[in-house]
Amino acid sequence: MKFRTIVRHLREGVRNVVRNGWMSFASASSIFISLFILGVFLLLSLNVNHFAEQIESQVQIRVFLQLNVDQKTIDKLNNDIGNMVDVKSVEFISKDEGLEVLRTSLGEDADYLLEGFDKANNPLPDSFTVEVFEPKTIADVANKIKALNNADATKPIMNVKYGQGTVEKLFKATDAVRNVGLIIVVGLAVTAMFLISNTIKVTILNRRREIGIMKLVGATNAFIRWPFFIEGALIGFISSLITAGALLYGYVKLIAMTKFDLGLAMITLVEYHDIAFLLTVSLVGIGTLIGVWGSTISVRKYLKV
Repeated sequence: MKFRTIVRHLREGVRNVVRNGWMSFASASSIFISLFILGVFLLLSLNVNHFAEQIESQVQIRVFLQLNVDQKTIDKLNNDIGNMVDVKSVEFISKDEGLEVLRTSLGEDADYLLEGFDKANNPLPDSFTVEVFEPKTIADVANKIKALNNADATKPIMNVKYGQGTVEKLFKATDAVRNVGLIIVVGLAVTAMFLISNTIKVTILNRRREIGIMKLVGATNAFIRWPFFIEGALIGFISSLITAGALLYGYVKLIAMTKFDLGLAMITLVEYHDIAFLLTVSLVGIGTLIGVWGSTISVRKYLKV
């Protein structure tokens, strides 16, 4: 295709958008509304998934040792646990540190509830806090740690806890939330595609006479299709870009509100810079492709070009 022909198609595509102002506005509005709803659920799905990951990342293994375990045994356990493939980190917490953590967690009631307990009279055991790379391997890691106790004749480990039973239910719940979110987003995306493409089809259907005249004067199918192709792409691109901008502006306001206005600093949403590119590319890509798809299908199938 010659450069002059390409410029002509681009010029005609832009003119068609302006010339058919109300129909272009109707198509653009349809794209905006459909993609806005899709974008809201996409943001919701990403944040629900982020929240689930935060919950899973807080799952830890607590390894409680027998009283009066010597330092050599503690160091050996620390190395053995830390060398496990799935273990991310191991932190030793002495019984004195454990008592201070307990005092802090009890707050104003600490003096009353822990009366008589001090470094000289501390019933708490030494312990390890173990974090894993992949939360779903936590049960296997806990079993491996228990096996270390069985391999040692002195059996220095008193107990290994990781919320057995509760953790498995938590993983099932977070998986269900992720799957439901994915199904909703995919369903809305398909619905948006058909709604937007049908709106564009109606827009082009109203211009059947224009296309018929072009055919009568000898215009080729490609010559007729290209301006409509560009028109659909422009409407989809501009509408989806506006949609992405509106959603990101609202998301920035939401992040600020949850951090300050509502005092919900403990609720962490996905950061703006982690979501802006993905949301923009997704919506603009979907909007532009649907605009092109709706235009080409309408011209070929409904207008018999």
